[in-house]
Amino acid sequence: MDFFADYASFLIKTITVVLAILAVLIFIAAIRSKGRRGAGGHLEVQKLNDFYKSLRLRLQQSILDKQRFKALRKEEAKAAKASRKKGEKRTYVYVLNFDGDIKASATEQLRHEVTAILTLATAQDEVVVRLESGGGMVHSYGLAASQLARIRQAGIPLTVCVDKVAASGGYMMACIGEKILSAPFAILGSIGVVAQLPNVHRLLKKHDVDYEVLTAGEYKRTLTVFGENTEKGREKFQQDLEITHELFKGFVGRYRPQLHMEEIATGEVWLGQAALGKRLVDELKTSDEYLCERSKEADVFLVRFVERKNLQERIGMAASVTIDRLVTTWWGRLSQSRPWQ
Repeated sequence: MDFFADYASFLIKTITVVLAILAVLIFIAAIRSKGRRGAGGHLEVQKLNDFYKSLRLRLQQSILDKQRFKALRKEEAKAAKASRKKGEKRTYVYVLNFDGDIKASATEQLRHEVTAILTLATAQDEVVVRLESGGGMVHSYGLAASQLARIRQAGIPLTVCVDKVAASGGYMMACIGEKILSAPFAILGSIGVVAQLPNVHRLLKKHDVDYEVLTAGEYKRTLTVFGENTEKGREKFQQDLEITHELFKGFVGRYRPQLHMEEIATGEVWLGQAALGKRLVDELKTSDEYLCERSKEADVFLVRFVERKNLQERIGMAASVTIDRLVTTWWGRLSQSRPWQ
């Protein structure tokens, strides 16, 4: 028992010191950042042609004999020089990644990436979006889809690649692409609307707990978690869902008029192979395959907007890591000692 007491005392003192230091740092950071605007971010651009080339060269160098490798390199250099002499203008392919959560948080980066690309891209170029999302909030994904619509409105070809999933709000974004490519077993569809919430009114009533809901406007609150829900409220809530569903179907139909809407707007999902038969996608192909193909005839650039974290956020992350390490260390030492055996 003395071991536990001593170790607990040591742990408490250590945590107290760490928290005190972090509190001072956070206070200083708050003073320094007071009145300042957000930390902002910066645009990062990576030429994927160089990345693919480095992979190819590394493999060739490992497999081919020196003479064959040298000859191959000479042939490639000669072809590149001839292309430059002809003055051939290669098109640009801009690649964006969108990994969506329920709030479509990546929209903040997407909007800046699209804005940057629209300052330079022309109708001869192309934008490729590697999209992964199972959907989420209607208004959040509506804004994300609007960012991709800006590309179409500018007359720039837009291709959407789905390697894993583009469902519900994810498909709302994907449908804007002039061309949708899907991996054979990616999940697509879910053109529907869902809303759910628990209700604990009977539990509160059982324990004699009253919950009052005051509203100004007949339908200001239709369904609640704590109050008693009425049939009229349920009907209104369902009506709102139906209206949203109709808007969703209309949006998809605008960009994919070839779809049989009543057949696919049931909330179901399909794997890529079946989605191709439903015309939800145009071709079965992974993003890697497509970009490698495009890199042979165009300059392919990965464009990413990276947000800079302010000092408070960095301190918060450091605090989280420190506390996690302290707990892990404490548990590890406690497990090793095992005084109860």
